[in-house]
Amino acid sequence: MPKKSKGKSGSSFIPRTKKDKSPATAQNNKNYKPRPKTASAAKPVRGVQDLVLDTVKSLGRNANVKTIFSVLLGKLTNEQIVTSLNRLENAGKIKVAQKGKIFLEGSPFDSEFTGERKARFTAGSKGDMVTGRVDVTKTGAGYLIVDGAPREAKDIFIPPKFLNHALNGDHVQVRMLGGSGKRPEGQVVKIIKRAQESFSGIFEMREGFGLVAPDERSLRSKLWIAEDRFNGAQDGDRVIARILYWNEKGKHPMAEIEEIINDQAQNDLDMKMILIQSGFHTEFPQDAVAELNKIPDEIPAKEIENRLDYRDILTFTIDPADAKDFDDAISFRTLENGNYEIGVHIADVSHYLKEGSELDKEAERRATSVYLPDRVCPMLPERLSNFLCSLRPNEDKLTFSTIFEFDHKNHIVNTTIAKTVIHSRRRFTYEEVQDVIETGQGDYVKEIQVLDKIAKSIRAKRFKNGAIAFEKDEVRFTLDIAGKPIGIYLKSRKDAHLLIEDYMLLSNETIAKYGSKLSLKKPPYPFVYRVHDKPNEEKLMQLSLIAKRFGYQIRFEDPKQISETLNNMLKKIEGRPEQHILETLAVRTMAKAEYTTKNLGHYGLAMDYYTHFTSPIRRYPDVMVHRLVYEELNNLPHKLTPEELESYCRNSSLMERKAMEAEREATKYKQVEFLEEHIGEEFDGIITGVTARGIFVEMTENKCEGMVGLDDMPNDDYVYDESVIRLTARRSGRHYDIGLPARVKVKRADRQERRIDLILVEK
Repeated sequence: MPKKSKGKSGSSFIPRTKKDKSPATAQNNKNYKPRPKTASAAKPVRGVQDLVLDTVKSLGRNANVKTIFSVLLGKLTNEQIVTSLNRLENAGKIKVAQKGKIFLEGSPFDSEFTGERKARFTAGSKGDMVTGRVDVTKTGAGYLIVDGAPREAKDIFIPPKFLNHALNGDHVQVRMLGGSGKRPEGQVVKIIKRAQESFSGIFEMREGFGLVAPDERSLRSKLWIAEDRFNGAQDGDRVIARILYWNEKGKHPMAEIEEIINDQAQNDLDMKMILIQSGFHTEFPQDAVAELNKIPDEIPAKEIENRLDYRDILTFTIDPADAKDFDDAISFRTLENGNYEIGVHIADVSHYLKEGSELDKEAERRATSVYLPDRVCPMLPERLSNFLCSLRPNEDKLTFSTIFEFDHKNHIVNTTIAKTVIHSRRRFTYEEVQDVIETGQGDYVKEIQVLDKIAKSIRAKRFKNGAIAFEKDEVRFTLDIAGKPIGIYLKSRKDAHLLIEDYMLLSNETIAKYGSKLSLKKPPYPFVYRVHDKPNEEKLMQLSLIAKRFGYQIRFEDPKQISETLNNMLKKIEGRPEQHILETLAVRTMAKAEYTTKNLGHYGLAMDYYTHFTSPIRRYPDVMVHRLVYEELNNLPHKLTPEELESYCRNSSLMERKAMEAEREATKYKQVEFLEEHIGEEFDGIITGVTARGIFVEMTENKCEGMVGLDDMPNDDYVYDESVIRLTARRSGRHYDIGLPARVKVKRADRQERRIDLILVEK
């Protein structure tokens, strides 16, 4: 249960209560109180406080908590900086806004804090081009949210006649038109990326063509369907239609029927709509399917002759029990010199996916497969992903391989990169390999033991270099025949999972190092990297604060110290009640990984060179990397320009984020669907989030997270302290912190809103 506070908690940010709805400023909030002095706070010497104040002055408009820490960490301790900022604020020398911006008292920027004026963002002069995401209103007009603009910037108004078929959420290029008064206006000149291309609606059959009236209000035009694009739809059918192109002479987009969805269960339809609204397609276009049907099943003998033949060498796959697309296989043999040769063999998707084909265009658009609790939305059609490319047992398969020779000290003494042909002898599940590792019994036990030993050596070197050991458990569902969740469990990763991961990481790093040589060519040519920046300092501060409540100290004065202390914490919390929440918060401190042609290294893996090579069935960047490496191995010209390559990288990063959002939405949907059968029941949980509106609680038994609003907490006036992420009841003194236990009752589970409402149960 939440602990009782010994006294009222003051705040150096702006507290809120149920009754207080006024803007959050120190001037107009009667509940505002500076942070009181505490005995535990380190007392900064005069020189330390002056150094912090001088830093604020030198940063001017750019002063915020994050930049202060980035400038001063190394010179001062975390505690000295925090204490100095609090004392400067209490003395009235600075003001700290809720988002962490810092203002000098009486400075030219001080009025921004009080709301008297906002900084204006100048998008550009008349005729300039800008890009951004367009927000289409119910009136049909649009507003462009410019890429990179600050939050306070004014959006660019786009009159309906100048939207040029842009839909809500599309990423577009806009020409500035000037604007009336102070409101900038623009005209859409190019659709860079559609947010959504498929829409549900009712099919209307006409003579020689058809129409679909979309359910979504964001698309005001009916979709025109040519007769050869009906795909079996009849008048009155509920369908999903995909836009092919806009008829420039008319106002209706041309489309084709993707799927007929009459009489589908609501949960099935809702999962499809999660995919569609995230920009993914439930079916493949006709032109791509027509190409697919022309691909032969047999591998030409000439193709095998041009490859390294590994069919007689022991090779097997290790995958989840329910997997159907096998991207990777491992080969193993002992060489005449006593060394071990381990091959990492990856499905050669690029052999089947011809560059510039309709299949390739669709794969590039999707960029990734999406894994929902009850289905997969694949990047490639099933015949490719599950049959032709999949490394199924007892079949010859085409692969692209990295082959390593290890000596008996587990050092790599030779590496080969080549196209190969393999023949897998066994399809292992992770559980089967784990059993072999633990019991020392089973198929290929000696080979698996050596593979495990070398993998652990590779892993140890990676962590010694500063890699971070994130081993977050995954929420999985037990589903009935109709796809309804009847149970929820956590899937943990063991040595068998890590074994495969270690060899895949080694292969990816090896390929990235090889690909980096492209930049040394004349003229230089870029490569595709998977990059990962340093952690977010503000989120690290938050993690440090919460971890300290559980007795763990996070130090972040330099990158190596961050990885060391995070790894120590992750090791210590294993199996403890706070494990899930601290792992989740640790993951959130990390920057988002992305694809780019500019090599920035990978912080989380502590690698200077890293890419994605090992999953081309489900990731388009891997396909691009396969092509680039093949072109370099064979001294062939590169087909894409550097600008096209970077554009494909941006799209892959965008679609990856959309896939993650869809997966989170689907997981939340299934959790809500599960709790519909448990309304009124009580569960023990842990507080996972605290806001001015209430607290979030994750139930321990089923891992479902819901919100307890202020109205469903004991009747009191609540003050939110953002600096320590705490909600305090003013009258009772009870406080609510992340990580504290709580007991809750399920009040409501709403599938359409993906919302779980809880009631806090007081003992």
